[in-house]
Amino acid sequence: MNRGQAHTLEGTIASLLLLVSLLVAFQATAVTPLTASTSSQHIENQLSNSARGVLSTAETDGELKPAVLYWNESASSFHNTPSNGFYTNDPPDNEFGRMLNATFDSRGIAYNVYLAYNGSENQIRYVYRGQPSDNAVSVSRTVVLFDSDRLRTDTGGTDRTVGDVSSFYAPDVGGNVYNVVTVRVVVWRI
Repeated sequence: MNRGQAHTLEGTIASLLLLVSLLVAFQATAVTPLTASTSSQHIENQLSNSARGVLSTAETDGELKPAVLYWNESASSFHNTPSNGFYTNDPPDNEFGRMLNATFDSRGIAYNVYLAYNGSENQIRYVYRGQPSDNAVSVSRTVVLFDSDRLRTDTGGTDRTVGDVSSFYAPDVGGNVYNVVTVRVVVWRI
């Protein structure tokens, strides 16, 4: 009878050891949706390619520069923005805004757009949708503004040039070139 109890005890201890070792192994290798993997790298590559495509298309179609010049001189902010001076829920009412909306909003992808000038020393928000996640990607394009470039509205160009306006977000660096603006798009999965 003692031998049967010893085997039962031995079997119970062995199964507990096996169970504990499995629990420790699972704790050490926890996989979460935010764990780095080849699939998340693939998603980041897709997001980067999408953002690069939007910027490239906007530049090729001649829509990126008008987006940078979409400035309301009297309000000292971009056209139709809330009091914070940048777009939040709705993208800008220009072709670049429509491209952003078609590419990202329809797929549940969040994005911010920043405009940097003076060699990226200064940056303002153009579109701000929140704090990017750790897996966010960033893509940028450069736009050269000249003193003779006209400010834009919903319907086209105005009679005012960036050289005429004192309230424009980027200062005049002197010469024929008014300033160089870097358009940076940051995208991430929600």
